[in-house]
Amino acid sequence: MQNKIIFLFLLMSTALSSFAQSVLKSPDGKTVFSLFVNEEGRISYSISYNGKDIVQRSAMGVENWQEGLERYSTRSFSQDSWWTPVYGERSRVRDRYQAKIFSFRKKEGASQTMLLEVRAYNEGLAFRYNFPHGNSGAPIISISKDFTEFTLPEGTRAWFTDHAQGSYQLLPLSKWPGQAERPLTLQLKNGLYAALAEAAVVDYCRTKFVLDPAQPNTIACAMFDKVQLPTPFATPWRVIMIAEKPTQLLQHDDLLLNLNPPCAIKNTNWIKPGKVMREITLSTSGAKALVDFAVKRHLQYIHFDAGWYGHEYDSAADATKVNVDPKRNPKNDLDLPQVIAYATQKGIGVLLYVNQIALAKQLDVLLPLYEKWGVAGIKFGFVNVGSFKWTSWLHEAVRKCAQHHLMVDIHDEYRPTGFSRTYPNLMTQEGIRGNEEMPDATHNTVLPFTRFLAGAADYTICYYHRPELKPKLAETLNARVLKTTSGHQMALSVVYYSPLQFMYWYDKPEDSKDEPELEFFDRVPTVWDDTKVLDGQIGQYVTIARRSKKEWFVGSITNDDTRNITVNCSFLEPGKQYTASIYYDDPASPVRTKMSIKKITVDATTKLDARLLPSGGQAIWIRPAN
Repeated sequence: MQNKIIFLFLLMSTALSSFAQSVLKSPDGKTVFSLFVNEEGRISYSISYNGKDIVQRSAMGVENWQEGLERYSTRSFSQDSWWTPVYGERSRVRDRYQAKIFSFRKKEGASQTMLLEVRAYNEGLAFRYNFPHGNSGAPIISISKDFTEFTLPEGTRAWFTDHAQGSYQLLPLSKWPGQAERPLTLQLKNGLYAALAEAAVVDYCRTKFVLDPAQPNTIACAMFDKVQLPTPFATPWRVIMIAEKPTQLLQHDDLLLNLNPPCAIKNTNWIKPGKVMREITLSTSGAKALVDFAVKRHLQYIHFDAGWYGHEYDSAADATKVNVDPKRNPKNDLDLPQVIAYATQKGIGVLLYVNQIALAKQLDVLLPLYEKWGVAGIKFGFVNVGSFKWTSWLHEAVRKCAQHHLMVDIHDEYRPTGFSRTYPNLMTQEGIRGNEEMPDATHNTVLPFTRFLAGAADYTICYYHRPELKPKLAETLNARVLKTTSGHQMALSVVYYSPLQFMYWYDKPEDSKDEPELEFFDRVPTVWDDTKVLDGQIGQYVTIARRSKKEWFVGSITNDDTRNITVNCSFLEPGKQYTASIYYDDPASPVRTKMSIKKITVDATTKLDARLLPSGGQAIWIRPAN
């Protein structure tokens, strides 16, 4: 009898030990990941937060590694460290997690191995599939299907868009009109929020999200195409961000950066964030006038957009030579070396647009040439995205740009997954429905909680492109007229993070009448020492405060509705007084932009009440009173 009791005790202890190895908790203990392996060797998982379901039991695995598996070891480790980015939304980032690596082999063919690496952060959870060196049975791993799924609690809704520059709609987990872009922000019926994302998609293909037709409330992965890589390699991270309120999702967006390798560039002194304005005339005189405007308005760069080397879609166009598209400037009187010399003398950098057609054909010739010209960076245009081939090509192109001290802005459908931590010369990217398409204010209040979770976005802020200021333009190009107030656009320079922040996108220097409120645009930086997401609801409003040295800048925007908001100044240092300049929409203002300014003294106990007009916003510049 005693032996039987001892045997049962040992059996229970073994079972408990095995179960313990299958559970991983975040440092604060709130997020719990559970791993399961059934008799068929299929692996699955679940995630909970504070006892509430986030992801119910769901499948894991990739092609040829979704069944017939046995777990043979588990290794636990943890990390709690700080790192300093070259630039960012914060000057220091904490990387803190608990982790486990579960080692699997096939029941038949034990020489092949797959490692499942799982990290549990207070901000969410991430996992990836790792194929170590030594898989003698399969030195080349081929993957065309990712079997990872996310079964959500019933009643979950998703902020859906089917492409990177699309608009959003809040949908149930049924009858989606296509594949969902990443990140995919979710509202759970239990009051929690989550976002499904990817990190470290570098030498791989893009994966979007689809509904599983066979299982209700289940989101599956849709790889763009097949990936074939030699071992060792790891798949991108599958990321589940978790929050009690939507503002915490954006507050914790460093999670994707933490899942990428550290900076690979030894000397980063040449990487300089700043504000940019586009040169529209593609002429020497126009460019010099823009340089003068940039100096006057404290911008750091001017940008030559499509057309400076010919029509961007012409496969014969040569991006090593200035040959202005006659539709843009029939005189073809752009002397680019003269403009670059003039800009350099004035302390202004020059960026050049190059279409994917020319990049693919001439990249290795263009980069040393542009470095010789004194160009500060390149904007990649109409890049191919999604496929294994072009995703790898694009990131290799960014690496090559770093070798020639060139910053990069990638336009069109590319969305970031944290590569700018490793190669911070990748300053920003589009992948957003911005002012090139003039979205409404409601769309703008969705973006901080969806697209901006992935990283910086080049939204192309405008200011003077309003129907009351350009009535003729409104008649001919109605799609390119702002649907928001001046205060809204001004606030976007704080709300929307982009180390290269394009300002006055459709405007020209002569559009400006030196309105008093432009001092805010003059002063606002593009990178930050600290960021606080103070308040907000998806699709309704948001308020964000960002600090540069001792100064704070605050931006608030609302959707199409009038809204009363309160800005709590508790982020200020206690016991000190500050001067706050508040820039707000004012229908009674004598200024044609209908903006007014008021200055008040504030401290950490101050609460600033404001009434935002429909589609409106408010910007605040706060600095020490003395």
